[in-house]
Amino acid sequence: MARNLTPIVKQSRREAVALHPKAIKGMAKHPYKPGQHGPNAGRSKPSQYSLQLRQKQMVKRTYGLLEKQFARIVKEAGRRTGNTGDIMLTILEQRFDNAVYRLGLAPSRQSARQLVTHGHFMLNGRRVDIPSISLKAGDEFTVRPKSAKNAYFTQLTTELAGNSTSVRWLTFDAKKLVGKVTGAPAREDITEEIHEQLIIEFYSR
Repeated sequence: MARNLTPIVKQSRREAVALHPKAIKGMAKHPYKPGQHGPNAGRSKPSQYSLQLRQKQMVKRTYGLLEKQFARIVKEAGRRTGNTGDIMLTILEQRFDNAVYRLGLAPSRQSARQLVTHGHFMLNGRRVDIPSISLKAGDEFTVRPKSAKNAYFTQLTTELAGNSTSVRWLTFDAKKLVGKVTGAPAREDITEEIHEQLIIEFYSR
C-alpha cells in the first residue's frame, strides 16, 4: 500500500499547519517553510495557481490522503447534486479514521488511521481495518473487546470519562468506547480553516 513517507514535521512546516501534535515543537523551532529558501519564502505575492495548489496540498495532507485518493474524492463530489466544495468536505469528514480522530480516540488522523488499519475497531458488529470506509447515519463502531484491554485504550477510557463530544454528528460513550453516527457532518462542523473553492478551481483547470 502506497504511503507518504515525508516527515510529518516537514509537511506541517510546508503547509503552515500542525498535522500532528509532535509537529508543533518543530514548527516553533523553524517557523518557516522547509528548503534552502525557506526563511525568504513568501515575500512575493503568490499567484492564483499557487494559492489553489497550496490549499489542495494542505487539505490533502490534513486528511492524510495521496493525490489519486484526493482527486477521486473531488471527482465524486462533482458528480453529486449540491455545492461541490461542501460535498467534498463532507466525504472527507465521513471517513472512518477521521471520526476516530474527531472523537479523541487518537491524537492525530495519522494515528487514527493506524489504529483502524491494525484492526482495533468494529463497525456494526464486524471487525474492520479500512480507514477510508464512509460512515452514514445509524452506523455504530466500538473498540474491539480484546483491544479495549490494552494499555492505550485503558488509559484513554480514563482520560475521556466525563468528557462530552463536541462533534454534532457523532455521539460517544467513553465508558463503553462506543461511537454512533447520528447524522451527516455540516460545513460549520469543520474546525480547520479551509478554502474549498480554491481546491475545486484547481481541479477545474
